Amino acid sequence: MVHIRIEHLSFSYPDGTLALNDIGFSVTEGESVGIIGANGAGKTTLILHLNGILRGNGLVEIAGVPVNERTLLVVRRKVGIVFQNPDEQLFSPTVYEDVAFAPLYMGKTAPEIGRIVSESLTAVGMAGYEEKMPYHLSVGEKKKIAIAAVLAQQPEILAFDEPSANLDPKSRRILLNLLLGFPHTRIIASHDFNVLKELCKRTIVLKKGMILADGLTEEILNDAALLKEADLL
Repeated sequence: MVHIRIEHLSFSYPDGTLALNDIGFSVTEGESVGIIGANGAGKTTLILHLNGILRGNGLVEIAGVPVNERTLLVVRRKVGIVFQNPDEQLFSPTVYEDVAFAPLYMGKTAPEIGRIVSESLTAVGMAGYEEKMPYHLSVGEKKKIAIAAVLAQQPEILAFDEPSANLDPKSRRILLNLLLGFPHTRIIASHDFNVLKELCKRTIVLKKGMILADGLTEEILNDAALLKEADLL
């Protein structure tokens, strides 16, 4: 099953900056795909199109559902996005309330919400943190809570923007082990080549909003000429 289909996608910001230029690719169910590119290449812009936070010209289709104004609720239940900075996702007084936000919004009952929160926190190794205040946690702990909050949506697809950013080596390894255990279809935008080597068999290279290459991660990351052309060396 094709989980993500993008065809002829272009997007410009209000100041006229062309961020995506005729992008097209597909991702099958269960696939893990890396996205690399220099700053400004369009990685984050692309990820924000997956659940309609941004909407450009062209086709974005999630599990057969085209992303448009009428389908946003359906699509946003299918795609969970974990931002680079967890403080952009954690806004409640307690961890429990942050993780409970999505199932509450989805109309789940109190017992269902409690179960989902418990399962989501357990999945990221943060059981027992329900009453903690998110802003008192370390960056690594915040990232895991942000992932738990996304898991509570019960999505089919997970998209990560720089998941290893600002993590110390131990926290980075814990996060990688966590992500390796997820069965979801995954899109991972990262400057950390080691993360992509471990998590993604396939990588897409972006340059100035266009796809420069799409292939096996090992081959992409060992191609010095390609990486130099993409302004990554």
